[in-house]
Amino acid sequence: MIVIADTTPLHYLILIGEVEVLKKMFGSVILPQAVIDELTRDRTPQPVRDWIDSQPSWIEVKQPSLELADAAKSLGKGERAAIALAVELAADALLLDDKRAKNEARRRNIPVITILNILETAAERGWLDLPDAIARLRQTSFYLPTEGAIKEVLERDGQRRSGES
Repeated sequence: MIVIADTTPLHYLILIGEVEVLKKMFGSVILPQAVIDELTRDRTPQPVRDWIDSQPSWIEVKQPSLELADAAKSLGKGERAAIALAVELAADALLLDDKRAKNEARRRNIPVITILNILETAAERGWLDLPDAIARLRQTSFYLPTEGAIKEVLERDGQRRSGES
């Protein structure tokens, strides 16, 4: 499975201590150099910079050879590079959260997985406690989707867990 990641999902999974679920889910994740650059900026939180500096073996860095001239100019460098790499490698999934970037990826028929999708899947597999992970995510600067979307995810999790009892 070929999975490309943009900056945001990695950044926040690192901050809430759940980045290892990516290894469990996908085995490996490919990052364009522009994402590495964004994760190592001075204003990036130190835990994120430390994690990327010690880059785990399941992270692979690749530079896209194509540039998306027709991609929305409002997208960041990391988003454009991640989408370009996903197109070039015919990725199975692109880890992405920015609304404009998700729209661009979907326009190109690239399957998108958001941080909430990742957390919900990890909870379904018993790898984390979803309400706790979302509570930790709320303590960061992550822009969460509507409360309705979060409520739905938590309700599904509650139903799943009550069915396991």
